[in-house]
Amino acid sequence: MILDDEGIELILPKSEQIPSDYFRKGDNVRAVVASVELRSNSPVIILSRTSPVFLERLFEAEVPEVYDGLITIKKIVRVPGERAKIAVESYDDRIDPVGACVGMKGSRIHGIVRELKNENIDVINYTTNETLYIQRALSPAKITSIKLDKEADRAEVYMKPDQVSLAIGKGGFNIKLAGQLTGYEIDVYRDSDVETEDVDLQEFTDEIDQWIIDELKNIGCDTAKSVLDIDPADLVSRTDLEEETIQEVVRILKAEFE
Repeated sequence: MILDDEGIELILPKSEQIPSDYFRKGDNVRAVVASVELRSNSPVIILSRTSPVFLERLFEAEVPEVYDGLITIKKIVRVPGERAKIAVESYDDRIDPVGACVGMKGSRIHGIVRELKNENIDVINYTTNETLYIQRALSPAKITSIKLDKEADRAEVYMKPDQVSLAIGKGGFNIKLAGQLTGYEIDVYRDSDVETEDVDLQEFTDEIDQWIIDELKNIGCDTAKSVLDIDPADLVSRTDLEEETIQEVVRILKAEFE
């Protein structure tokens, strides 16, 4: 039983507590109102610390840009006390939504993590590019390629063997939350021997300008084969690159595998 500042009784059920929560008499407790129930004709206020809304309110309290509406929280998914993923977006190009939420050297997010008993929080830059969104959601794992089945809401994600455990995460929480965040059922596959011979785009900085590489990375292409797997006309339409530039990039990348 908890009392608020006005002496009103509130209830924080065990099911709405983070597993490692432990409170002593006189402790201050932060939570959100989950529901108000009528019991014996008396209203009963139920609190929650496991609700995604609680995490949203903590960000509003710690990050002025979120409170002011300059940064929008698009979606939050949680396994309370273990891991959370939060997708954020800003309509102001001058604001880095992820950087603003994390703060200098993690100063802003540190207090939130401490309040949630060291829950691991991944802040992700929201995008309507579903391939890139899935890639970001599976962070910190690095992905080689993704095949989407939009009708079935399934994603086949290919990565090097040493990245698979990172993608799945402790207790499978990382891949579970990535699926909930993106709305896709995610299947992880190890690259075949042929696929592991792929080359990271950063290896081509001597031949391809960095801004062109960055443009390709923005659409989810981190490797040479991930670029070559896409039709050049699609690359032109999905990026801000000219057709001649794309043709030159494709020529350089193909030469690597000849």
